[in-house]
Amino acid sequence: MIISKPQPPMIELAYEMVQHAYAPYSGYRVGACVETEDGCLFGGCNVENLAFGSTMCAERNAIAAMIAAGKRTIRSMALVGSGDQLCFPCGACRQVMREFARPNVPIYLLDINKGHVQTAILDWLLPMPLEGFQKQKEQLTRTK
Repeated sequence: MIISKPQPPMIELAYEMVQHAYAPYSGYRVGACVETEDGCLFGGCNVENLAFGSTMCAERNAIAAMIAAGKRTIRSMALVGSGDQLCFPCGACRQVMREFARPNVPIYLLDINKGHVQTAILDWLLPMPLEGFQKQKEQLTRTK
């Protein structure tokens, strides 16, 4: 499998989203960018809440923006966090990503200092997803 590199507009949107994050409790800001199969880009940032369970992750916010625009399939995704280390998606975000992406989708993990990109594959990040409905959806898509 050939893994492409993220395109500059995708990287720029992910970095821009970090600036929009609302993280007054942890101070850890995250930006995400989803690229759809037709090349559309959707950004998302984390939005914290004092009731921590109500906090919304950047990845899921970007996916929600994609869904709200009528798109359904992720081609790739870029993530950047404001910390010193690369930002990996949480388990809930990985499962939501899998709902709208094939297992071999690249997830680009960007360094906040813009010097390093690590590429992960969704299947590596979530090797055993809940996928009963997903498998049915893929089978229906293949038969159309």
